[in-house]
This record gives sequence, C-alpha cells and structure tokens, in this order.
Amino acid sequence: MKKKAIRHTMVALVAALWGLTMSAQGGLRPRGDVNGDWEVTIADVNMLVDGVTQGLEYHPFYTYASDINGDREINIADVNMLVDALLGADLRPMPSYSGTLPVLYINTEGGRDIVGKEKEDYLHADWWLDAMGIEGYESIGSRDAPRGLLIKGRGNYTWENYNKKPFTIKLDQKCSMLGMPSNRHWVLLCNMEYWMGDLNDAIPFEIGRRLGMAWAPRQEPVEVVLNGQYIGLYFLTEKIRVNKHRINVTEQEDNETNPDLITGGWLLEIDNYYAPNQISLTEGNGSALWITPQSPDTLSAVQREYITAFLTAADAAIYNPDKESQDWERYIDLDSLTIYYVVEEIVDNPESFSGSCYMHKERGEDTKLVFGPHWDGGSCYVRHAANFHGDHFIYDEVPSGLHQHWIGEIAKYPRFQARVRQLWATFYRDIYPSIDDYAYSLTARIEQAGVYDNLRWRHYSGDYVSITFRYNRYFKRYFHMKVAWLQDQWGEEN
Repeated sequence: MKKKAIRHTMVALVAALWGLTMSAQGGLRPRGDVNGDWEVTIADVNMLVDGVTQGLEYHPFYTYASDINGDREINIADVNMLVDALLGADLRPMPSYSGTLPVLYINTEGGRDIVGKEKEDYLHADWWLDAMGIEGYESIGSRDAPRGLLIKGRGNYTWENYNKKPFTIKLDQKCSMLGMPSNRHWVLLCNMEYWMGDLNDAIPFEIGRRLGMAWAPRQEPVEVVLNGQYIGLYFLTEKIRVNKHRINVTEQEDNETNPDLITGGWLLEIDNYYAPNQISLTEGNGSALWITPQSPDTLSAVQREYITAFLTAADAAIYNPDKESQDWERYIDLDSLTIYYVVEEIVDNPESFSGSCYMHKERGEDTKLVFGPHWDGGSCYVRHAANFHGDHFIYDEVPSGLHQHWIGEIAKYPRFQARVRQLWATFYRDIYPSIDDYAYSLTARIEQAGVYDNLRWRHYSGDYVSITFRYNRYFKRYFHMKVAWLQDQWGEEN
C-alpha cells in the first residue's frame, strides 16, 4: 500500500477511535504502546503509521511493542491489528516474567533506547527491584519510589551479534543487591551461549571460588523489565573493578607520574580486541600480545613505560629456554595462575588466555601479576560441534583466530606442573563430587524463567528445550568427560 493511501485510510479512523484506551497491566507495557506512555490509544496508531510510512525497521529489542502481530516486521498489518484491538479485539499480550525469580525494573529517561557501550552512551534511568516474596531476597525501591542509575551496553561479540543484549549499570547510590556486597557497579549478563544451560559463567566462577581464587564474581539470576518490556532471564553480576570487596589492590590514579606510586595497583586484561590505549607486545613465540589497562585506564608516559617494561620482562622470563629457571615467578604469582589455569582447563575454554583474561598487581617493586578472576565462559566446550571428547589441553588445540598467550610455554616448567597436580588432587577429592549438586540447584532456580525467556526471544525455532535438559545433554556431559581425561593426565597414579 502506498504511503498516501495508508495515511488516508487512518485519518478516517481517528474520530471513531478517539478516546478508546488500553492500559498497562502488571508493570508491563501493553503490546501496541508505540509511544511509550504505557497506554494504547489513537496516538500509538498515528505514531505506528508514521513509522510504517517512514520505513521503520523491526528491531527485536526496541520495536517489540510495535510488532503487533509478532511476525518480526513493522508494516500495515500491525496497524490493522492495532486498530482492531482498540475497537475491541483481543490483542496477544506481551511476554511476562515467570514470577520465580526477583524482577529488576529499569526505565530509561524518556524511554530512550540503549544504543552504545562507551562512557558517553550512558543513559539515566529509574530502577527498582521486586524480590517477588522469594525467601532470602529483599526488594529495593518501588514503582512509586524508584532509585536512579546509569545504564549502557557492554561486551564485544555479544553486543554486536545477538538480539538479546548485555548491559553495564552504575547505581546512583551503592547498595547490596540480592545479598551481594554493597557496590554501585554491576553488569547484567544475558548468557546467549544458549546450548550450555545458562551455566557457562556460574560454574567456572564457583570452582574458582572453591579452589581459593582471591575473588570470584558473585552473580544472581533475575528477570528484567526494561522500559516496560520483559527482556528475559539475566544474571546480575559483580563487575570486575578495583574495590576492597572485588580486586583488592591499592587504586592508582589516571595519569600518575610519581615513580613511587606507579608500581600498582594495576588491573590488566589480556585482550583479543584492539583498543587505542593498549600495551602491544610481541610475545616470545612471535604472536601479537595485546594487554588493556582497565585500572588505571588513562596512562601517563611514566605509567606506560613502567608497565610495558614489566610485561616485557615477564614475557622474556617465560620464554627462557631453561625450564628449571624460576625467573618467571618473579613476575607472576604461581598459586593464582595455577588456580586460573586449572579452572579454564576443566571448562575447556579456548579463549582463556586469549581475551577477558584478567590480572592485577599491588603497589610495590617486588609485587607480582596475580591472575584472575575468571570471566566470560561463552566459549566453554565450544568444540562440541566437532564431536567433543575432551582429550586435549587448551593450549594444544587452539581454534583459528585465537592465541593461548603464555600458558603453553609456562606449562613446560616442571614446578608449574607439580603445582597443577597438587591443586588437581584437591579439586578431584574435595570439589568435583559436589559440582553436580550446585549445578542442579541453579538450574532448578532458573528453569521456569528460561521458559519465559524463550517466549520472549525464541532461541529455538521448534520445540523449547529446557535448561535442565540442555545442561545434562551438553555442559554436564562435556564437563565430566574433560575431568576424566584430566584425571588420567594429572591423577595420583601419574
């Protein structure tokens, strides 16, 4: 239908429809609330017509309320169905939350879309948390007395390639969220590596915590309603940052020039994405090694010179041909590296030393790089599509485009291997037997929310596959398969 014809048709309906209203129920915007005023009126029809005539494209995150008939297009069919609804026809409701998890409500100022992930992209928003009467949780704020925050996108591959998006949030006032220590800085992880049963971060975090990692991010499952639209199951997670409850090192100022202060604290990330402020090195095996300073993130020439020299010296010590040498241990904390490596080996993460690999260093001339915490388990057992058997070390079979920096060389040192075997014995004896109980408890908590999340995002084109089934079919099977192979390599008989 031509644009003028659409407009002419709709003008004839204005008088008949004026005054008809459909209101929001249960804290969710009604489908058809195009202008974001939480009601469906003739104003929404007019705005939808404008959108159609201007070529508005369907966006699964932000135009969901305008896709009246759910065909993932915005066209005259949606206008017709919206008109029918205002005249009394039933309208398919927007997906709602399951009611089995706390619900986090976020309303951006003016209902604006979250379109970027840089500092300048932060949007002001109101928020409140409804604990839904679940034991052990407390509500925070309310619809009538919301609190304030800033929100923006986050991530790299997930942000660019998936419809469901992750977010960074910064509360106006720090508070304890769902029993986690009080802070202002949090992330909402959306776990789009869907086949793993939504446990791809939770399990490595938990194993690292039980093995003695200095800090492992805590997270709690929630359902999220953004600008009145249900956007599914998320994990509210502690953000990696320098803080006494998180990365507990002395905070260093941006652009510091005092030589006595630049030795720490540092929060660094081995990265697989280029950024302008990175430290770029050539690793001892010839690979390009990118390390992104996360704190401080704006470096003076003095800071850049210091940390570049430190990392260069560490790299040279790692690639010492004498594998009886302990020189590399002057730069890298052996115990934290051992925990970090063993966990990443258990979950078979080919990106473990390639990207999202965090290290920190306290202030002092003799302090070392401490590895951790773990982050981003989205590639755990990613080789499942190639008939996964788990019969490899992560540094021996590296997918194209990734590099397992440092660890393959460090694994050649007998002292490191001895420490790995010691830690493995602790894991296999004291931790491994209870991981299934932990996983089943978590899957049970998020099972129903997973059903509603799928209603919102349609991860499966066919019949829905439950979180518990996916965990058993994939993550659990591959987890036990890899542990069995590692036991053959590192067990007491070896």
